[in-house]
Amino acid sequence: MTAARVLAGGRMVPLLDRIAQKYRLTAPVQEDGVVLYRRVDGGREVCLDFGLPLVPPKAHFFPQTERLFSYNAADGLELKEPPGITASVLFGVRPCDLRGFAALDPVFGGRFADVYYRDKREYTTVVGLGCTTVRPECFCAAYGGSPVDGQGADLMLTRVGESYLAEVLTPKGEQLVRRCAEFFPPEGAEEAVRAKAALGRELEARFNRRVDLAGVKEKADALFESSYWGKPAHRCLGCGICTYLCPTCHCFDIVDEDRGDRTGTRWRCWDSCMFRDFTLHTSGHNPRGSKMERVRNRFLHKLSYHLDRYGLPGCVGCGRCIAACPVNIDITRVIAEIKEVG
Repeated sequence: MTAARVLAGGRMVPLLDRIAQKYRLTAPVQEDGVVLYRRVDGGREVCLDFGLPLVPPKAHFFPQTERLFSYNAADGLELKEPPGITASVLFGVRPCDLRGFAALDPVFGGRFADVYYRDKREYTTVVGLGCTTVRPECFCAAYGGSPVDGQGADLMLTRVGESYLAEVLTPKGEQLVRRCAEFFPPEGAEEAVRAKAALGRELEARFNRRVDLAGVKEKADALFESSYWGKPAHRCLGCGICTYLCPTCHCFDIVDEDRGDRTGTRWRCWDSCMFRDFTLHTSGHNPRGSKMERVRNRFLHKLSYHLDRYGLPGCVGCGRCIAACPVNIDITRVIAEIKEVG
């Protein structure tokens, strides 16, 4: 389902004000020079002119720290779960991060669905926002993406001149447009559709990184025992920033906070496969005890394991890990190098 409308650029803030009245609105904001997603009460809080937020919006569905339940065992056992999910809008998601949701959905929504993630997905309308620039680290095109691709959004907005092309892609997107119908006149979308196509071609021509993934999975699979992995491992600091900023990484830990009076809380928090303790068994055995094994696991997860398990790549080409790595480990360079390893 695709229906196109046009939103006047000057109407964006009033639209977000209206959305905030009807939904719980999460959107990009600028705090201390950093763009990140958080809940807002109106359009004036929202940052509309930004590149790629530092932290991907996966935290909306998979929070960095999440209370799963609290308990009181003083008199029997009483469990208290978090309050129910309210209808939400996640606004301003870039195309690469939309694809990140597609990679996470089968992880949390498989045979044993994660209700915490599932409920947030079910009650959230995702509004994508096309890119207006291409960063030096971007390579989403290698994975079939595009700076203006709306795949994964319920409603996709693309800035074209002084207006936004609004593409209704799902019933949830249609419902949002219907509830804010005065902002989306039905006429005049044809020219905006053509302008979006031209913008997409212009942005795609600006990519500095041309990454060829042909044969990479097969080559990576064959290199499990290769000494090559010692090369990036020698430089890696094991800080885990690549995993924390990755839109598809999903390692987590479960922690029980016992207050000592027979009450407590169970928390889920992000973890990282780059940390030695992540795979440390209580017996003392660690199947990924060396940094080389952890580095190898990270890249094989991106280039092979996620494909094997879910039929989807574990990378979306956002380039955050390249931009943030303190020792300049570059996944596109690793891809090129493993193709050359004999």
